[in-house]
Amino acid sequence: MSIPVEAVKKLRERTGAGVIDCKAALEKCAGDVEKACDILKEKGLAIAQKKAQRVTTQGVVECYIHAGRKVGSMVELNCETDFVARTDQFLKLAHDISMQVAAMSPLYLSAQDIPEGAEVDPASACLLKQPFIKDPSKTIETLVSETIGTLGENIRIRRFARYEIGA
Repeated sequence: MSIPVEAVKKLRERTGAGVIDCKAALEKCAGDVEKACDILKEKGLAIAQKKAQRVTTQGVVECYIHAGRKVGSMVELNCETDFVARTDQFLKLAHDISMQVAAMSPLYLSAQDIPEGAEVDPASACLLKQPFIKDPSKTIETLVSETIGTLGENIRIRRFARYEIGA
């Protein structure tokens, strides 16, 4: 089956995946863009799982100050190489996560960080489990995994802090 260039372009814009991966996914599902998105998403999650043990010693510290200058946040986002740390997609991810921290006030990075006996809902208290503010159908964990699949390197949120005047 011949896949139109427009379909490959549309899928690439939607997922950020490479041209060859987009074309292969479209061929696999007979040109259905929705099914191709699912295939690429699964592929990204598989790549993320493979790379989870790789060391992340490079990255950025991203700051976000909300309008009115009453709330701000800082996030350390790590990756494997400084080359990836300088890409627009990595920097956008760092900014989005910093904005998420400012907006949603997470207490912990993951469910493993919750102290024993604490009575909190992991879906709201843990950054990785929170719905992404720009797309609630994804969690922050899914957002990071998708970026790992696209960039091909392990990415890890190392730490974060949120500041609020008067709190």
